[in-house]
Amino acid sequence: MKYRKLGKNGPEISVIGFGSWAIGGGGWASAWGSQDDKLSTESVRVALDNGINFYDTAAVYGLGHSEEVIGKALKGDRDKVVLATKCGLVWDENKSISKNGTYDSILREAEASLRRMGTDYIDLYQMHWPDTDTNAPAEETMRAMDKLVQDGKVRYVGVSNYNVPLLEASLSVRHVDSLQPPYSILRPAIEKEILPFCLEKGIGVVAYSPLTSGLLSGNYTYDTKFSDDDWRSRNAAHIGEGLRKNVDRVEKLKEIAGRYGITIPQLAIAYDLAHPALTSAIVGVRKPSHILSVL
Repeated sequence: MKYRKLGKNGPEISVIGFGSWAIGGGGWASAWGSQDDKLSTESVRVALDNGINFYDTAAVYGLGHSEEVIGKALKGDRDKVVLATKCGLVWDENKSISKNGTYDSILREAEASLRRMGTDYIDLYQMHWPDTDTNAPAEETMRAMDKLVQDGKVRYVGVSNYNVPLLEASLSVRHVDSLQPPYSILRPAIEKEILPFCLEKGIGVVAYSPLTSGLLSGNYTYDTKFSDDDWRSRNAAHIGEGLRKNVDRVEKLKEIAGRYGITIPQLAIAYDLAHPALTSAIVGVRKPSHILSVL
């Protein structure tokens, strides 16, 4: 495993990160379907044994469940990993999710995440999505993040799904250690403005969905179907004509991967990591083979 420094001030993290979205299991709006916690734990341990030290989760994944699973799976090895989670998406008793980047909400969320993960500090705390519900300014969110750093509850601060203007607003309060954007061969849009900006400002980039939510696994066909409780069953890129077009694109990429004697997932990860702004590519994991297939 190789490691890179996260931005100009951050820790050394593995170039492949462990993504914990699906580990949250079913029963919430953006689920990947049901998940076996024992298999999730096994996946965490296999990743750790193969040199992966960067684990990324979020409060909203499984409405707290992913954080709980990750915390238990890493118990006893906390000092060996860089543990990242996210805030800014909150839910009510009806499991209705909303965005909230206000100062007080961020502080409350951090306390809840610390309890769920069984730790007294978060290595990398990230604002999950821009707050378009309460419309709290990015500067207010960053002040809360900075307070958590001052209190010793967070070590590094990041954001996810931010554009350049939001990054600039955040930087007016404190340095942003990392950005987590979607980035893949099939979704290269951030190469135009966002990645050059991060490189210039010393912001580390940990890309999510380098396999485009499974499309670059090389396992999908025109007939691939997703269960009703899997968000991909409602996503245009994974159903109907969108799926057909993406399967055709992946077939062409298989020819390129074949020339180098590598798999489609390995090609996808290599594409992301070839950009000088990239620190790590986060691979979504449901079972050990998901990690082993990209090594």
